[in-house]
Amino acid sequence: MSNKTYKHVTETRITISELMLPSHANFSGKIHGGYILSLLDQIAFACASKHSGEYCVTASVDTVDFLNPIEVGELVTMRASVNYVGKTSMVVGVRVESENIRTGEKKHCNSSYFTMVAKDKNGNSVTVPGLIVNDELEVRRFLKAIKRIEMKKKRQDEFDSDDFVPHNYIKDLENYNVKIEL
Repeated sequence: MSNKTYKHVTETRITISELMLPSHANFSGKIHGGYILSLLDQIAFACASKHSGEYCVTASVDTVDFLNPIEVGELVTMRASVNYVGKTSMVVGVRVESENIRTGEKKHCNSSYFTMVAKDKNGNSVTVPGLIVNDELEVRRFLKAIKRIEMKKKRQDEFDSDDFVPHNYIKDLENYNVKIEL
């Protein structure tokens, strides 16, 4: 019988909301993407640390698509949950919505996936609790994380290998906005 611990996804969910101020805006009057990235990193850290009970560091960020701009004066809400757990790492999914507080209109602005690694006080990676999933959405999120990990590894194996030959891919680039001068 294993003494490995497990936690429910619901035990480590975190939600934060923040009013967007003029100081968060870029030159076009929209909220600066870098500011949103900073908030995303903070909530991913909090979520992963809550799950693992350890200090966590960001190992990678996957799929940061800014779908809709966020306006000054809107309320931004970020919801984070652990979607996947490996041995020492966790994938935290974060959904970002903005709300016009006058009209109540809500927009989905971003979904991002942060891979976080748990560390002890000496900076060594430590084992994290397993994940208990108990609805179809949680199972789907876990499986999607596995697929993203597999695709990333396949892409690295294909393009980062010592025997990579760019000439084998030249034909693949014909319909793209690129000029090859090898």
